[in-house]
Amino acid sequence: MKKLFSLLAIVALFAACKKDFTCECTILGQTVSQTFTDVKKSEAQDSCNAANAGASILGGSCELK
Repeated sequence: MKKLFSLLAIVALFAACKKDFTCECTILGQTVSQTFTDVKKSEAQDSCNAANAGASILGGSCELK
């Protein structure tokens, strides 16, 4: 049972880690990227989704990498 709790603790630790992510947008044939440093994936995804909403107005799109 202790091994199970230890394993779950390690998995939770890595899942909550902050990392670097890149949001890559293509607008009017041009590619622009923005790097999000030391953030959770959900935070980076929210920001990239907001950029995608703006890019879609101009016929572009953004993707988190």
